[in-house]
Amino acid sequence: MVDKTRPWEEWIREHDDPEHTLEKPEAMDDLVVLDVSYGNMAGLFTSSILSEFGAFVIKVEPPQGDLARKFTPYGLLCKDTGLGYLNEGRNKYHVTLNLKTEEGREIYKELAAKADVVIETFKPGEADEMGIGFRQLKDLNPGLVYCAIHTYGQFGPEAEKNRKKPDYDVVDQARCGIPAVTGEPDDPDIPEEVRAPTKQGNWMGWYAGGCWAAFGIITALLWRFKSGKGQFIDMAPPEGEAKFCDYHIQWYHQAKRLRGRVGPYDSAVFPYTFVKTSDGVCFISGFSDVNWAHLCNIMNKPEVKDMFPTIFDRLNPENQPKIHHIIEEWSARLTSKELEEVVMKHNLEPDAVGVVATAKVNWPLDALGEDHWWIRKTFTRIEDPNYGELLLVNPAANKMTETPPRLKWACRPVGADNLFVYKKFLGYGPARLEELKSKGVI
Repeated sequence: MVDKTRPWEEWIREHDDPEHTLEKPEAMDDLVVLDVSYGNMAGLFTSSILSEFGAFVIKVEPPQGDLARKFTPYGLLCKDTGLGYLNEGRNKYHVTLNLKTEEGREIYKELAAKADVVIETFKPGEADEMGIGFRQLKDLNPGLVYCAIHTYGQFGPEAEKNRKKPDYDVVDQARCGIPAVTGEPDDPDIPEEVRAPTKQGNWMGWYAGGCWAAFGIITALLWRFKSGKGQFIDMAPPEGEAKFCDYHIQWYHQAKRLRGRVGPYDSAVFPYTFVKTSDGVCFISGFSDVNWAHLCNIMNKPEVKDMFPTIFDRLNPENQPKIHHIIEEWSARLTSKELEEVVMKHNLEPDAVGVVATAKVNWPLDALGEDHWWIRKTFTRIEDPNYGELLLVNPAANKMTETPPRLKWACRPVGADNLFVYKKFLGYGPARLEELKSKGVI
C-alpha cells in the first residue's frame, strides 16, 4: 500500500538518493566488455556508460597508450593523462596490447572469446583485414555483441571513399547538420564575420555517437537474452547526432524552407531566448499570446504587446531582433538574480494570467557553487591513488531506486591492470608478461 502520509520529496530521496548507491546491486555486473577504441571519445563514452552500470570493462591500449590521453586543453596533463581521458577512463581496467603484432592479435581473440561486448573505432573494414573483426570473432563467440563506431559507418559511398580516414568529432558534427543551424543569425546588427556555422564547444558528435552506441549495445544484449544470438552494431556518430535535429529536416520536406542559423531567435516559438543582464545572461520565455502579454506586463511595457500581438508576428524574422532588443533594454538593467526574482514574483501573483519561464545561464563555477548539484550528487570530489584529488561529474542517471550507476574510480595509468586482467582471463603470470613485454606485444 502506498504511504501518502509522507511528502513525495522525502519519500523519493530516501529511495533514490545516490548516498545509498553502494548498498545497491549493479545491473550489468555479469558483463565483460572489451573497449579497443583509439583516439576516440565516442568509443570511450560508450564503455563508460556500461562501466557505470557495473560491466567489467577492459580498456585495451597500445603499449604507448591511447592517443585520447592527449586530448586536453593547452597540453595540460595530470601525470600521463589529459583531462578528457580522466573523465572517460572511469571504472575501467587498463591493459596494453599491440594489435600490430600477430601474437597480440591472437591474445586479443582469446580475450574476445570470453567477452560479451567489443567496442572498436577502427577504419571501416580495418579490423576485418587484420583478422580480428566481427566475422572472425563471432565464430569464436556466437553471442558476441560487436559495436563499430566510425563517422561514415561501415558501408555506403562515403564509407568507401573515406575508409582510410579515422573518426573525428568535428567531422561528425559537420556531417550531422546541427552546426548549420548553430551560430549567430543574419542580423544586420551582428558583425558579418561572426555570422557562420558554429561547432558545439564540447565533443558533441562523439558523445551523441557514444550514447546511441551504448543504447544499441544494451538492446542487443536484451535480444541475446531472448535468442542467444550476438550481433554487429554499425554506429555512425553523425547519424546519432542527427536524431537531435528536432524539426528542421521535416520543415524542409514539408515547406522547402531551410531553418538557417537561429542564434538567440527561434523558428517555432518566440520569445524563447537568452538575454543579457547586468551581470550575465538569462533564459526567458513568453511565446504564447497569454504568456507574451504577461511578459510585457512584467517589463512594464504593455504597449509592446500590441506591437507584436500574435505568435505569427513574433515569429516574423524581421520582428524577432526588434523584440529581442526590447527585452534586453529591460533585462540589462537587472542582475540575473533580480530578473529571476521579479519574474517569479509576478508569476505567483493571485491574479496573474500567463507564466514566464526564466533561468540564469550557469558558468561552471556557478553550478559548482549551488547546493542543489551537490545535494543530488551531480559532482564528486575523490582522492585518486594515481592522479590525486579530482573533481568529476557523477553518472547522469545516478538517482535510481534499485540499480543506480556509480563512479568507482577515476582512471588508471597505461597498462596498470595487465597482471590482474591477463591472470584472470588467460592465466598469464609475471614471467609470461615479461616475455610479452620484451617482444613488444604488451
